[in-house]
Amino acid sequence: MTRAAAPVLEPRAAGAGTRGVARGGIAGIVGSAIAGGTGVGVTWIVARSLGAEQAGAFFAATAAFVLVGGLAKLGTQTGLVYWPARLRAGGRAHLLGACLRTGLVPVAALAVVLAAGMWLAAPAIARVTASDTPQVLAQHTAGLRVLAVFLPLQALTDALLTATRGYRAMRPTVLLDRVLRSGLQLVLVGAAGVAALWGAASLPLFATAWAAPYLPVTVLAGLGLRRIYRAGKPTAAVGVPRAERRALRRDFWVFTGPRALASVAQLALQRVDVLLVAALGGLAAAAVYAVAGRFVVLIQFANQGISQSVQPRLAEALATGDRDTANHLYRTATGWLVLITWPISLLVILFAPVYLALFGDGYRSGAPVVVVLACATLVATGCGMVDMVLAMAGRTSWNLYNVLIALGVTIGLDVLLIPRYGALGAAIGLGCAILANNLLPLIQVSRAARLHPFGAGTCAAAALSVACFGVLPRLVTAAAGTGAAGLLLALGLAVPAFLAGAWLLRRPLALDAFTRRTPIIEEDS
Repeated sequence: MTRAAAPVLEPRAAGAGTRGVARGGIAGIVGSAIAGGTGVGVTWIVARSLGAEQAGAFFAATAAFVLVGGLAKLGTQTGLVYWPARLRAGGRAHLLGACLRTGLVPVAALAVVLAAGMWLAAPAIARVTASDTPQVLAQHTAGLRVLAVFLPLQALTDALLTATRGYRAMRPTVLLDRVLRSGLQLVLVGAAGVAALWGAASLPLFATAWAAPYLPVTVLAGLGLRRIYRAGKPTAAVGVPRAERRALRRDFWVFTGPRALASVAQLALQRVDVLLVAALGGLAAAAVYAVAGRFVVLIQFANQGISQSVQPRLAEALATGDRDTANHLYRTATGWLVLITWPISLLVILFAPVYLALFGDGYRSGAPVVVVLACATLVATGCGMVDMVLAMAGRTSWNLYNVLIALGVTIGLDVLLIPRYGALGAAIGLGCAILANNLLPLIQVSRAARLHPFGAGTCAAAALSVACFGVLPRLVTAAAGTGAAGLLLALGLAVPAFLAGAWLLRRPLALDAFTRRTPIIEEDS
């Protein structure tokens, strides 16, 4: 059977695309703010409830859980957005069912296998990352095995929600992952913290409380994807020839295969440093490092909230050759990302001692870690979601090379610096890796796809953030001191100045996109 040629699609107006991204992006940002806040709350409860070694073991165990779960997802975080968006844009919606099965079935199977492997390897992992104290070693092993039970649910949750975003549906990700899962984690970990007051808490109890929310979220994500798929399924029954299904599976994994390795390397880049600090510097140092770098998760969530809304639209624009719309989306989204994240990074630098004291006096030593990581995130967010843009341009193999280079940088520097500098050495390693993992793809995207993030909105957002949260607070604290009164005065002047500046610069920042009405194409777009 001859496959019909894909129809030529008319490119969308840039303004309409921006308004659609704004709607999905603001939902993602709100959800990310909730998830980031609950994540900080969970970290605070763990740090205050468990001793330094037990807290370090908890953070090391969850890092291993995320790493193994990332391996199980096989890079489908990109493939399950790229291919549904591309099939819909190319008039081949009859292949969507085959596409979803191609991505989801291997994830489920591999997740079960890896969960069994993590259960069996738990004692060995604990010995590498835990101290020689028998009690800590036993608790760490039990915590790892608890997390292994929930590993398939974590992998399936992410894959199912990724598939819904391929339909431009942001609501399931926001409601189920950002709000429900994060909220349940905070409640259940909080209950474990209350139990700790009565001497009944243990690391396995905290691990169970942290992982249990994946169970209801997986079920609801599956039901949500089923509903969205059925709503978008072509009304006429179209048989898909076996040869066409085989071609789709081949193309799917040719695209997704490099991304599978890259996604694991990306997760390793974010999590392996905690494991290395635990192994080379001890569990107490790992706890300090995890707490000091917790604010980075807020930045990552904000990045995800915007990029997940941009991703399917960018894939469609590039699939139809609409490079002007792709550039407009990339630059506008980067401006929004800078406007949201740079104030956070600059404030964290200013308030580092106060921020760390919230987790306990033993964590104040992490102030240099905060400064190093905050400076690295300024550069990373200034490049926008460049990693995703490179993948949506079809350069997943380049993406893999970049992440492997960055991972080599962080591991190499960690091995050299952690034994001497502890948590600060890990921060330097991660900071250099973040720079490599953003500047390399920035050059590649500019040369290969002729896209870059430096529009008027990005420049305006950067200048406004630096002026209000970088320069102004320094001037105020130079005059009023760095005590509580000086810091509060600086914050009291910076926030209204920033809001006033954002209003005055609303046109170059494209903030009008958040207020204009636009037709609803999909229920969550």
